[in-house]
Amino acid sequence: MTPEQFRQYGHQLIDLIADYRQNIAERPVMAQVEPGYLKQALPSQAPQQGEAFEAILSDVDKLLMPGLSHWQHPDFYGYFPSNGTLSSVLGDFLSTGLGVLGLSWQSSPALSELEETTLDWLRQLLGLSAQWSGVIQDTASTSTLVALISARERATDYALVRGGLQAETRPLVVYVSAHAHSSVDKAALLAGFGRDNIRLVATDDAFAMDPQALRAAIEQDLAAGNHPCAVVATTGTTATTALDPLRAIGEVTQAHDLWLHVDSAMAGSAMILPECRWMWDGIELADSVVVNAHKWLGVAFDCSIYYVRDSQHLIRVMSTNPSYLQSAVDGEVKNLRDWGIPLGRRFRALKLWFMLRSEGVEALQQRLRRDLDNARWLAEQVEAAEQWRLLAPVQLQTLCIQHRPEGMEGEALDAHTQAWAQRLNASGAAYVTPATLNGRWMVRVSVGALPTERGDVQRLWQNLQDVVRG
Repeated sequence: MTPEQFRQYGHQLIDLIADYRQNIAERPVMAQVEPGYLKQALPSQAPQQGEAFEAILSDVDKLLMPGLSHWQHPDFYGYFPSNGTLSSVLGDFLSTGLGVLGLSWQSSPALSELEETTLDWLRQLLGLSAQWSGVIQDTASTSTLVALISARERATDYALVRGGLQAETRPLVVYVSAHAHSSVDKAALLAGFGRDNIRLVATDDAFAMDPQALRAAIEQDLAAGNHPCAVVATTGTTATTALDPLRAIGEVTQAHDLWLHVDSAMAGSAMILPECRWMWDGIELADSVVVNAHKWLGVAFDCSIYYVRDSQHLIRVMSTNPSYLQSAVDGEVKNLRDWGIPLGRRFRALKLWFMLRSEGVEALQQRLRRDLDNARWLAEQVEAAEQWRLLAPVQLQTLCIQHRPEGMEGEALDAHTQAWAQRLNASGAAYVTPATLNGRWMVRVSVGALPTERGDVQRLWQNLQDVVRG
């Protein structure tokens, strides 16, 4: 493809995206296809000769679009907001088009310095002190893995340069609540702790970690000759957006010299609102925190922001310095290859920079406040309605709801819940996420897609009432 062809087809592609966003409400929210539909429609081998780009775009519309669940739809209430503001989409487009890589500062100086600058802008917006330094990872899963590797190396005085975990005489232990994200368990396993050394800490009635139970678990491990290493607390758990009490947890971790990582992947975006920062009380006692800017904040996926208070420790754990990447300015600059697992990185900061400059802080704050207000409105309707229940406090923009007909309990209630959620999703009118809480099925309603306004939430409430009737 020549630059002139790229110009021609690029205009067509931008038009396709713009039309998609403009008319997305006309599509069913959930994909209306069966497993294997696309594999059956596509050739079994790649084409020997190039095809017309018009044919490719035609297949995007004819083959791919029916197989998408539309996360940017105003009636999307599943999982979490994964907003791709169009300003950030353009930044991502530019990053891909430029095709530069950040192997070191010298390989693309602007890439490194823009990431450093925009993450400091965001640090200030989130209310974090100047002690914190940030780096863009791909997802919170990677950020948590980096945090637990860092915790492991601090606890073992850098065992990685000796015999690693195999040389340690005491098992290292990680503490999480049962409501922590599944990626925390995965990260602990990949970092070498082993499932036997992951402790599930009890939670309170609001599904938040109990600091006294944490203290007791640590003391029990110390008495057993184990080595407590790290705690992963959560601001905004996946199922209920529960808020672990960071200050009380931080006091426990500091007393026992444990690493404290805070998973604030979705809810961290709310910290751009001063009125929400009470949720982060005690964050300065943490060692690391992750905020996924590609969720509620609005940056196109993927853009997971990992902040640490001791950047030198992170660099010592993650650094690599092959001869072909060394330069005369290494002592003066931030080489991002030393801040995470990958050697190279995309120019991800462009999409954050584009969004912050194009949207402005006030517009971002206004959108989040709109979502919080819409969630509160829906919660009021649920609480006031017969046979409907809120199963968890509505801390942010996620509701945990259940329709409970008179006398229906146990497995019958589970079947009823799953059935009406499936009917709603299959209808294409809205998308919600069934999940379990305390061993029973409920439905999560996550308010926060870019175009979702009060009228859309009102329509959802009507659809919910209609669909439970069968």
